[in-house]
Amino acid sequence: MPLRSATRKQDPLPDNASHILIVDDDHRIRDLLARYLGENAFRVTMASNAEEARAHMKGLTFDLVILDVMMPGESGLQLARSLKAISQIPICMLTAQADPEHRVEGLEAGVDDYIPKPFEPRELVLRLKNILKRSNASAGPCEEITMGDFTFHVGRGELRNGEETIKLTERERDLLRLFASRQGTAIARHELAGDDSTGSERAIDVQINRLRRKIEADPSNPVYLQTVRSKGYILYTD
Repeated sequence: MPLRSATRKQDPLPDNASHILIVDDDHRIRDLLARYLGENAFRVTMASNAEEARAHMKGLTFDLVILDVMMPGESGLQLARSLKAISQIPICMLTAQADPEHRVEGLEAGVDDYIPKPFEPRELVLRLKNILKRSNASAGPCEEITMGDFTFHVGRGELRNGEETIKLTERERDLLRLFASRQGTAIARHELAGDDSTGSERAIDVQINRLRRKIEADPSNPVYLQTVRSKGYILYTD
């Protein structure tokens, strides 16, 4: 894991520094992460397991959780599911289980990002900042979202791939606007259907598949517009 101890003196943290909870049973990783994130203007609290994490969360408010999957007792995935069931706190999974099956399982649990070990510390910081930016943006109106090479302008209802404008139906515009307002949050099929008489839950599945063909490089293995088992769909943006 390419984290190295720092020798420079850490500057005082600003009052509005984001507070991150690191949950990992390996104290070496916890300490190194805490040191590196502290150097990058994050406030850090550490926990060695889910029980300790819950104890911290009773008395403190966190902006983001970095969560290891493999822990004794309650696993990281179990903790992630329980946290997402009661809050929208952003979660970044940090784990040695990097195969697609485990990544999909983490995303279905509602986590916001999934980073395999070993990782590049600078990339981790950038990802954390992006997660926090998306989380803060979800509280207000969003003008534009990006999904790989595609950009959707919410106000104009315009989807572009570089200079090319992608043709959308009115229903597809409505869906993208709804997803843009709830980025990283699972939306149930019945909510996507809304009051539209043509928007039955089964029809939503068809509409989602058509939309995937317009925004996904491989619609059969979507990266951005993903299915959340037994719930509905979720849109991840860059």
